[in-house]
Amino acid sequence: MSPLDNWLGGAVRDHNEGRCAHERMSAMKRIVWAWALIVGTATCWCTPKKITVAQLEEMLHSMQQEKKSDAEVATALKQVELSQELTRSTMGALVNYAPGPQATEQIFILEAKSAELIPPDKDLPAMEAPAETAQKALLDKTAAYVSGVYQQLPSLMATKITLRLQDNVEALPASSGLQGGAQDATVSSGLSSAASFVHYINSFKTQVSLIHGSEKKVEHASKIPWGANKMIALQEPDPGLGEVFRQAVSSENIHWLRWEAIGGRSTAVFSFAVPRNKSHLSLDVCCFPNINQTGIATFYTPSTASTLGDKGATGGGVTGDFQTSTNWKEYKTTAPYHGEFFVDPESGIVLRMIVQSELKPTDLVHQLDTRVDFASVRVGAKTYVLPVKTYIDSLVVPNGDSGAATYTTRRTLFTSEYKDYESNPN
Repeated sequence: MSPLDNWLGGAVRDHNEGRCAHERMSAMKRIVWAWALIVGTATCWCTPKKITVAQLEEMLHSMQQEKKSDAEVATALKQVELSQELTRSTMGALVNYAPGPQATEQIFILEAKSAELIPPDKDLPAMEAPAETAQKALLDKTAAYVSGVYQQLPSLMATKITLRLQDNVEALPASSGLQGGAQDATVSSGLSSAASFVHYINSFKTQVSLIHGSEKKVEHASKIPWGANKMIALQEPDPGLGEVFRQAVSSENIHWLRWEAIGGRSTAVFSFAVPRNKSHLSLDVCCFPNINQTGIATFYTPSTASTLGDKGATGGGVTGDFQTSTNWKEYKTTAPYHGEFFVDPESGIVLRMIVQSELKPTDLVHQLDTRVDFASVRVGAKTYVLPVKTYIDSLVVPNGDSGAATYTTRRTLFTSEYKDYESNPN
């Protein structure tokens, strides 16, 4: 069983619901427009069509009724983008419509890509916003929890299992002389560029240390030019709750946003923003090519061709020793950012945190957003609230030519789970 299958397994097992006949007929009618659009564009890539989670379900149900193949369903899913969060429970229901592994993979990718969006209205608690005094009291309770409990957590170790989902694996130009190590997964044909769609690349397992609930940065003895492998490496750990909350409070920019359901319970959501002068959010992304043409070029005319040109040269031209030199550079910055805290209203415990970096279009990294989910974890004889899952959505300019008239971008999604927490004796 693959890592992707293991990841999806829990969600699939949770689903035991069916649909009645009149619901199916209604769904088929409503999905005609979306299905027609997708079929019409199946042989020519265009901007992804944004649809809701309900429309996604209707589309999948319609294709199941029409007995579409795994490749056909996967092709259709690659050409849509969700405007709402596809929650884990809903994803578990939708994978039952998937006829095979290619479609299942694309549903999983839609969940990862939508992790920072708001769920459909029907999934949001129908509750009024609390009064301002209640909001302040809840934030005070959260501040006490973060400083008095979370940042007092003992040193721990965990196994972190990460899946990499990526597009554009062949983005580097052939002139760089590099051979890529990333394997391009097979997807259904008929599209202008199969690699332009996000698909599963690989998975890896690491042992991580956490101090006061924040993952400790690992110092690498040698720098690996990850870009040569047509992949990026994130060399800073995920944002830590303690530091982010402290910076948000210092910025005096935390505001009530909405109610949201997490684990079947109503959760208070607060937005926050941290400007550059208050931010300590370090980004370190490796690596981007700096391609230089080196060597000597000698230009000659017909009169100097016999002495300056290649053997037998008669007309004007150029000769010399031409070489391509590629150096690798990291993208490092301290970025302003904004995001959301998801807080249990009874205890003040933070159950989720979203951090979205604010980057410029001329940067080598256009987007680096992180969602961290927290839950109760048993460690020995004690129970702590710890990071259990993360989603990272990144968009980079892999050729290092951001700001040029045209350039290629590459999206990479990382989904990670923390397993087997234990005390760190060091």
